[in-house]
Amino acid sequence: MSDSEFKDMQIGQIVADDFRTSKVFTDAGIDFCCGGKQSIGEACKDLKLDVSEFEKTINEIKSQSINQSLNFKEWELPFLIDYIVNTHHKYVVKTLPELKFYTQKIASVHGDNHSELIDIAAKIDSVAKELDQHLKNEEEVLFPTIKNYLQSPNSDDAKTIISEITRMFGEHDFAGGTLDEINRITEGYRTPEDACNTYEVAFKLLKQFEDDIHVHVHLENNILFPKALKLSAN
Repeated sequence: MSDSEFKDMQIGQIVADDFRTSKVFTDAGIDFCCGGKQSIGEACKDLKLDVSEFEKTINEIKSQSINQSLNFKEWELPFLIDYIVNTHHKYVVKTLPELKFYTQKIASVHGDNHSELIDIAAKIDSVAKELDQHLKNEEEVLFPTIKNYLQSPNSDDAKTIISEITRMFGEHDFAGGTLDEINRITEGYRTPEDACNTYEVAFKLLKQFEDDIHVHVHLENNILFPKALKLSAN
């Protein structure tokens, strides 16, 4: 592959082809889920990073034998859907109440000295409300419709798949963008010198939640949704 061809590759596609490369982008602070349609050349230019180093690292990763059990791109859609629900949806449902509690707690205790915590608590509350309805729509409407279409293709299900996915791309952008903003506000979840144990726990949980959302949204935006849209277009 030429240098120009590599620069033009979409980040989401690189990760979809080999999920092991996701760590490279995470470590560099490059969004591979909601920002997955950005080319690697554009991302590196924005962050003043060396594209050739990325290409070298990614090629080294790809040269190693892959664990096929994590080759999400090759999974059948029903299996991928069940994995997303049982792994990522359940994590969101379990974690968001804790995240709301801890961010509201530190905002009430430390908000006078760290006003950004009040904003963070409000942002997490907004994300929680958005994701609560989003997950229900996926589990009760989109995912069953995809499975039904696979069994019996029909125009009504195809229209539902297209309309639901179109809306969900936007909802992903909101949730992912909000978490990216929290990351920026906290300078990568760095706690101040006067941080208590609850403060430390809250920021650790925020980091873990953002990491999971990145994988969650990547699996949908860059693998599940494109496959479902291609399917419903036939």
